Amino acid sequence: MSIAKTYSPAQAEEKWYSYWLQHNFFRSVPDEREPYTIVIPPPNVTGVLHMGHMLNNTIQDVLIRRARMKGKNACWVPGTDHASIATEAKVVAMLKERGISKKDLTRSEFLTYALEWKDKYGGIILEQLKKLGASCDWERTKFTMDEDMSESVIDYFVHLHKKGWIYRGVRMVNWDPQSKTAVSDEEVNRKEVNQKLYYIKYEVAGDEERVADEERTSHNAQRSQSYLTIATTRPETIMADAAICINPNDERYTHLHGKKVFIPLINREIPVILDNYVTMDFGTGCLKVTPAHDLNDYELGQRHKLPVIDILNDDATLNEKAQILVGEDRFAARKKIAVLLEEAGALEKTEDYTSQIGFSERTNAVIEPRLSMQWFCKMPELAKPALEYVLNGDVKLIPEKFINTYRHWMENVRDWNISRQLWWGQQIPAYYLPNGEFVVAKTKEEALAEAHKIDASLTIENLTQDEDVLDTWFSSGLWPMSVFDGVRNPDNAEINYYYPTNDLVTAPEILFFWVARMIMAGHELRGQKPFTNVYLTGIVRDKLGRKMSKSLGNSPDPLELIEKYGADGVRVGMLLCSPAGNDLMFDESYCEQGRNFANKIWNAFKLVKGWEADDSIAPNNQVAIEWFGSRFNQALVDIESDFKQYRLSEALMTTYKLVWDDFCAWYLEMVKPVYQQGVEKQKIDRETYNATVSYFQDILKVLHPYMPFITEELWHDELFGTRTPLDCCIVAQLPVIGQINTRLVADIEVVQQVIAQVRNTRNGNKLSPKDALPLAIKANSAINYKEYEGVIKQLGNITELSLVDGAVNGANSFVAGTDEFFISLNIEIDAVAERERLEKEQDYLIGFLRSVNAKLQNERFMANAKPEIIENELKKKADAEARLKIVEDNLRGLAG
Repeated sequence: MSIAKTYSPAQAEEKWYSYWLQHNFFRSVPDEREPYTIVIPPPNVTGVLHMGHMLNNTIQDVLIRRARMKGKNACWVPGTDHASIATEAKVVAMLKERGISKKDLTRSEFLTYALEWKDKYGGIILEQLKKLGASCDWERTKFTMDEDMSESVIDYFVHLHKKGWIYRGVRMVNWDPQSKTAVSDEEVNRKEVNQKLYYIKYEVAGDEERVADEERTSHNAQRSQSYLTIATTRPETIMADAAICINPNDERYTHLHGKKVFIPLINREIPVILDNYVTMDFGTGCLKVTPAHDLNDYELGQRHKLPVIDILNDDATLNEKAQILVGEDRFAARKKIAVLLEEAGALEKTEDYTSQIGFSERTNAVIEPRLSMQWFCKMPELAKPALEYVLNGDVKLIPEKFINTYRHWMENVRDWNISRQLWWGQQIPAYYLPNGEFVVAKTKEEALAEAHKIDASLTIENLTQDEDVLDTWFSSGLWPMSVFDGVRNPDNAEINYYYPTNDLVTAPEILFFWVARMIMAGHELRGQKPFTNVYLTGIVRDKLGRKMSKSLGNSPDPLELIEKYGADGVRVGMLLCSPAGNDLMFDESYCEQGRNFANKIWNAFKLVKGWEADDSIAPNNQVAIEWFGSRFNQALVDIESDFKQYRLSEALMTTYKLVWDDFCAWYLEMVKPVYQQGVEKQKIDRETYNATVSYFQDILKVLHPYMPFITEELWHDELFGTRTPLDCCIVAQLPVIGQINTRLVADIEVVQQVIAQVRNTRNGNKLSPKDALPLAIKANSAINYKEYEGVIKQLGNITELSLVDGAVNGANSFVAGTDEFFISLNIEIDAVAERERLEKEQDYLIGFLRSVNAKLQNERFMANAKPEIIENELKKKADAEARLKIVEDNLRGLAG
């Protein structure tokens, strides 16, 4: 192909993604190969691509592409989640714009509109993932409310109910008044909020005579009052009070035992009760008990058989039971009641107060504790085996720091409220009989058969299905099984082949929402873990450390980034700063670095493309060829190790340095032919040409999982030979680790230092790079510099390389490794500047030795460090000591 001056990402991305799809490279069906399976964390059907999705799906694509190139049957299953609360809110908003209210629709009518919305907007995010290069098997795309998926959810519900692990009952739940549904404990975010503490006076009933007597005989102001004071942050709930509670040991209130008080404003009489639950030193020591609107109050009310008075509607406005301010929002009512209390003389004072408040994870509405008839799933029975999978290492959490978090949650988990007061979702398969009893069955017909065991005269018209739907996480907890139809058909070929899946890549914040529940469901239905490794990504933050969000305006549009820097550039940018489990401090400059890396690869390709093999030229680059082969294999070892530990960022950085430094900056410079003016192709010996092309091809393979588009684009150039339609980089076999000449690699590392120092010396003395210089070497090591003479002369522009036994008078000197080097510049040496340079190096080496010795003298380090790490520290010490001796000898020479 003709070579463009610069790489054009957009053109390559569109071309090759279409090509991969056309030739079914993403498609997976069971065969004889080892499977490698990832199921996508299904994004909300309401969603569009954000930076978190970019990170998560880039990681998944790197893993899946690498597995594909290792010869595994790579299957990446995409799909979306129906997201009950979020989607219903979107549909309600759409209807409102059309002048339609949900309450005026039947369930069936509403679902018709919801499906219309889903069909129009539901696939946006999956289409956007294609721009990133996600190599999902799109033919397998699933939606959690597909007919087969919903059937699987119903099967699971019926299964758990038969075991007695799902039950129905009135419990205090977390109520989201904006979405008008209950939410689980895990969907409540606790935040510190600045509030007011209201001190409210309750008149003591029948206390007039006692007060008059005490006023004549006592100066105790508190005892002489005809009221008691409570402190609350929620004055709008006083109309739901059922009692005032005091600690039986609180001597201040002994006179109130057995008494009653009046609720201000409504003058309803309530008892004073005694319970050790009340803390005497908080507030006034008196607690208003509101069983309908506080979990602890509810439990207190149960113990004392108090009435439950719910004064709030579904949307958190006051209802008729409140008697006053009916129809007012709870927070508006709070302000108005404070005014009314003050006008009635019942508000003693207010104070600033900070406390934690629960907010809905979905709508950010303040959660209202509320008594409600709901469906619950017993968790201890499900949690115990799911905890063991992680503790015994069958399921690995990466990084391991999340194990303790997981254990704490699983050991303290409470029963899960699984019903939601919505229409969008899987409707609970419970059917009510006219007498209020219910049966649970997969279908209405099966429910009738169950109902006939209770009353044989019932007809199907007598049965009414529960209105509620199941929590979205209940359905997505089946995802790794249900996408392969493993719930309905537990012995089908696909579930037996692909399950358990291999890796799950997700965010730590859904470790309990989703990960734990998939492990529970997998064990319960199949007796198996659903995956082996859980790679927990960090949160994408801006460079100031703030979480990216629309409200802050600090989150770039991922598609705009792709358009600007190319998909490969953005993928590299995301992964350069994303260690597992740690937050990613994203800066657009990382994407720029990724784009520059793509351009570097393109320019290296153009350089090699401009060469032509000439059999008449004798091979003369054997050292360079063997060295890069060893460096390449050395990098492969490190990359393989990093992937085994899920250190994808480190693996990328190793690859980045291999390509940018070792291949482009060193190897190509070592072997490139002397430029021949006016020649279309630069002549080079056949051995070097073939080796270079082969190395470049292997580099494309290693790069492909990270940078799929540019690698596929270059792969098909004639430089690398003729390709068949299916001979693509996406399915090329990753290079196998070969032999490593460690001596050669170590020697060239010193040679590179020598060349860098020669260049520094030229720069420091304002000499042109074209000025050739002689180099003398006093070798203290076993390195045979004559072996590398060609490399040193070519890259250092050295005229003559000589070995000497001592210092060269009048020459500039430097140290590389443990050897000393002298460059005769034929200019007068600035003795003062040379001394200053040597002293700086002396200070550095002394400090370096101090830090190495501190490690070696640390008993804990020596006891726990691996032998190869200790050996490396000892080598660093020996090298530094040798270099320090040379520097000190040179300083003495200057002094002499």
